[in-house]
Amino acid sequence: MKPIVKVKNLTFKYDKRIEEETLSDLSFTVNQGEWLAVIGHNGSGKSTLAKLLVGLLEPEEGSICIAGLNVNDTMNRNGRSHIGLVFQNPENQFIGTTVEDDVAFGLENINMPYEEMVKRIGKALKLVDMYEFRSHDPSRLSGGQKQRVAIAGMLALKPSLIILDEALVMLDPKSRRELLSTLQHLIKTENITVISITHDMNEAASADRIMILEKGRIVKSGSPSLIFEEQLDLQPPFAERLKRELITRGGEFPENYMTEEEMVRRLCNYCLIV
Repeated sequence: MKPIVKVKNLTFKYDKRIEEETLSDLSFTVNQGEWLAVIGHNGSGKSTLAKLLVGLLEPEEGSICIAGLNVNDTMNRNGRSHIGLVFQNPENQFIGTTVEDDVAFGLENINMPYEEMVKRIGKALKLVDMYEFRSHDPSRLSGGQKQRVAIAGMLALKPSLIILDEALVMLDPKSRRELLSTLQHLIKTENITVISITHDMNEAASADRIMILEKGRIVKSGSPSLIFEEQLDLQPPFAERLKRELITRGGEFPENYMTEEEMVRRLCNYCLIV
């Protein structure tokens, strides 16, 4: 697969008077169509990494290339047009008085022709299942619906990369599951690349790969199954926690990590046997 994000020797600190760095010599790539979840304790550097990726901060050392363009190159600022950022609170992103007006805002800023704009707005809202709400006031939508609109606004701009900065943390469990399913669908159908900064292990488990930050350094990177099997100090997703609890109560389950779907199938088969 072709890398779309290339981070090389990234180093940053907020206070240049102190020796300790917020991020230290980070190097990693993210492939086109991949979902990378970045996890770590508070102060590990996750949010700082997100700000560096979108160009809100400039690295002290190292480089960030998105779709072949250097994000912080002053001669090439259009590299940032390949990136869409969805915040924790979607209301911070709302501009328009209706859903479709809000999705149109970014397109109007790049002077897109009206006919093309209408097509993109309609497609983006349909992709996140919000087309029927296109005339609604965004402030009257539910939390999950607001995040869908925020994502639609990013999709309409056709970014190469979407960054979710704790974007699902304020949602109820049902809305969170629906949005995770929507994101997985978009990655498959639209070949979108996603980097999610998160504390939610269920969200991390939905990703293709998890990267753990600790004190500004990458300490582990791998598939969810590898991470949750090896990093026993991490709280695993619900399905894995359930499996471990059932094992302690005498249940027969494989020792390897199980996804939610695998756990559901296992329990259904068990009920049929019983």
